[in-house]
Amino acid sequence: MRLTIVSNGQAQLISASLCLLLAGGIGCTPADPAALPPGTPEPDRYLFELGSTLVEDEDWGKAQTVFRRLVDVYPQSPYRFDAKLAIGDSFLGQGGLSSLVQAVNEFQEFLRFYPTHPRAAYAQLKIGVAYSEGMLSSDRDQSSTKGAIEALELFFELYPDSDLTDEARKWHRVARDRLSEADFRVGEFYFEAGWYPGAIIRMRALLADDPAYTERDAVYFVLAESLAIINREEEALPYFNQLIDDYEDSVYAERARGRITEIETQIGKR
Repeated sequence: MRLTIVSNGQAQLISASLCLLLAGGIGCTPADPAALPPGTPEPDRYLFELGSTLVEDEDWGKAQTVFRRLVDVYPQSPYRFDAKLAIGDSFLGQGGLSSLVQAVNEFQEFLRFYPTHPRAAYAQLKIGVAYSEGMLSSDRDQSSTKGAIEALELFFELYPDSDLTDEARKWHRVARDRLSEADFRVGEFYFEAGWYPGAIIRMRALLADDPAYTERDAVYFVLAESLAIINREEEALPYFNQLIDDYEDSVYAERARGRITEIETQIGKR
């Protein structure tokens, strides 16, 4: 009988392959995270508590499996409503575009199945949150931003007395600011390119559409400066003054004060 001689490199490769095969558990199936211990007296409660623990541990995939098992196998359970929402929450916590899309789907499905449930407002809010978490920067596509605004405005319409309204307003402001920032960047581009009429139109439209925009100081400055450059100083002056009144510590404040002095001097000489 002849012995097969292998090199050190071949021996290491064979050894590594055996380790991988053993670690992978050939012939074994992965443990079911939703498996019930024998004799569990309240299986639906057990699954809900287990899923909640997995969420706390940020073990999102297993949590989703456990909650979905509860929803599918125990349709009469009092925990099924919260479990359905928890599936959406776990996708939201997991993050990433694909997970956020799945989160929206879960919350929308909850609303289709249980539109009058006491936690329907929560589901509608979370749709807005999921879209908000998926928002891109202001120089990119704003579809998710618009989705967030639409979902949150529907929340305000359907649940005006909800105790979640304050949270919804915060998320709505974040989304509205992102959309307004996108509009501002266009106007700013016009301004820097020297097309001042275009900048004026864009900035005035922004103020009309979103008078609560958080960064209004930048809008006031670009608008006022555009008007002043094309010799419409008297129209520019109120915007410079508004900037100082509303944003005393703005990065534009010092320049605005200087422009106010210049314009008032010019007007006084006429």
